[in-house]
Amino acid sequence: MILGETEIQHFLRLAQQGTEEKERERALVSLRRGLQHPETQQTFIWLEGSMRTLVGLLTSNQALLQLEAARCLHELSHSEQSAVAEACLPATSYLLTYLSGHSSDFIELCLYTLGNLIVESEAVRRQLLPQGIVPALAACIQSPHLTVLEALGYALSQLLQVKEAPEMIIPSVLGSTLPEHILRLLQPGPKLNLGVAVEFAWCLHYIICSQVDNTLLISHGGLSTLGLLLLDMAGAVQRTEDTGLELLACPVLRCLSNLLTEAAMEVVGGQNQLEDERVVAALFILLQFFLQKQPSLLPEGLWLLNNLTANSPSFCTSLLSMDLIEPLLQLLPVSNVVSILVLTVLCNVAEKGPAYCQRLWPGPLLSCLIGTLAFPDIEVVGQSLELLQLLFLYQPEAAKDFLQQSGLQVLERHQEEAQLQDRVHALQQTALHQ
Repeated sequence: MILGETEIQHFLRLAQQGTEEKERERALVSLRRGLQHPETQQTFIWLEGSMRTLVGLLTSNQALLQLEAARCLHELSHSEQSAVAEACLPATSYLLTYLSGHSSDFIELCLYTLGNLIVESEAVRRQLLPQGIVPALAACIQSPHLTVLEALGYALSQLLQVKEAPEMIIPSVLGSTLPEHILRLLQPGPKLNLGVAVEFAWCLHYIICSQVDNTLLISHGGLSTLGLLLLDMAGAVQRTEDTGLELLACPVLRCLSNLLTEAAMEVVGGQNQLEDERVVAALFILLQFFLQKQPSLLPEGLWLLNNLTANSPSFCTSLLSMDLIEPLLQLLPVSNVVSILVLTVLCNVAEKGPAYCQRLWPGPLLSCLIGTLAFPDIEVVGQSLELLQLLFLYQPEAAKDFLQQSGLQVLERHQEEAQLQDRVHALQQTALHQ
């Protein structure tokens, strides 16, 4: 129900001056329901004294009134209008203070409200930072209540996504106890909670993407924790189809992919943070699961495989020794994006030299490449040409097989395409002179 000025004033007066607590509580419930409507929210924030009265009820010594007042603020925090969020500024210091309270329900509500306000208004963020939002959130992460932890993950993820986060927020987060506790909450085992893990995996993703200090996360065991979580997810999808783990898979895969860019794979391997064969096997289990259940996640898994194989001969060896080239090739028809990533991974393997190309050839790769050369997407064709060039360089027999299977005729289709002319010509010459 949309409320007008008179009705808002009536409910606020009853909530403030009612003779019975139940009557006061009912008035706030009615106001809260009205505040679910944008029209009522606008009327409320422009009504003189309305926010002051609500904050007064939030800070009262009656728990039920406090809770209902907080629920009213929570409804206001859902608004996409920054003016509504800024009207809530007088309440933010109290919401922060209540994070150290004893009621898990009340703390959860305060966290979700703060998370909503953070994302909608820079003015709110400017006020919350000096008020100590990062230390307040860091204190909450040791809560034994899963609902509080999930709400905390939500609020923190909102804070980490704002435009000023890399300069103003993430350094403070990295300087707190939050990173080690985030990694603790992502450790696989019976205590792992999916809802909590999803929220904090996204938090970790935003921290890593900022590139403020990813070596700190690696030193805290970030790669090994995420690698073990990857193994755990692969085991879970093998045991049951309905795991909900696709929600966790996306941020975990992104975290691993981006962390891997921070260190050479030889160094990472030396630290034993990732075990080659187990990680590759787990990733392929997940890729097969995505193919059947969530194809949109295939690029995420393939991007990780790309980063694993880019600088690491050992991961490329694992790919070959476990006979995973053919399952990789089966992903080519899914989409152009998937095709490009599959071909990039194969280029990573071929770049490692003759011994690796000998393992790629012979096999189904040639017929697949002749197929991708016929794709209408120029990027797919370009990546196919790059892979063929590497194969011809390190495995001359591949060029002979290519000629025997009418490969040159396929190449001729692309001679007139400006972006590909030089590469097509170079590949034709290489093939003819092997």
